[in-house]
Amino acid sequence: MIITLIFYRFTFVELKFAALTPPYWINMGAVAITTLAGSTLMLHVDNWSFLSELLPFLKGFTLFFWITGTWWIPLLFILMIWRHLYHHYPLKYDPQFWGMAFPLAMYTTSTYQLSKALSLPFLQVIPRFMVYVAMTAWLMVFLGLIHHLYASFRQQRGEESSSLWQRTRKR
Repeated sequence: MIITLIFYRFTFVELKFAALTPPYWINMGAVAITTLAGSTLMLHVDNWSFLSELLPFLKGFTLFFWITGTWWIPLLFILMIWRHLYHHYPLKYDPQFWGMAFPLAMYTTSTYQLSKALSLPFLQVIPRFMVYVAMTAWLMVFLGLIHHLYASFRQQRGEESSSLWQRTRKR
């Protein structure tokens, strides 16, 4: 339901590129977690008799959530390109980018489990590709963090050196 409201906002309300922040990826992560939960329940249907009665419901809704997440990923990538390449919004480290790395990994895992739960081996292509996308996202965010910490450290050291030099000069 939230993704529907967000899509409504994207479609009918003027979207400022500065407002398009990484937490939008968390919505995709939520449906990926739901897909993983549904897939896990389907894989364990033999262990609990009441799950066999829910199996058609589980299959339908799990597939629905997976399709929603699958549809959301290209939209978010296109919007990121629009924000950073088209509008030249600076791409610098922000802790919110971790909210993109985790959902990509969760989508990869949930797709793998879904392919096993529904016996759809052709879906295995997606996790084989997405694992590299997720690892690249994680690595880029991690490198951004390291760069941010290094730049902050250098700035702090520069300020300390400057104030030490000024105190020495006053004497």
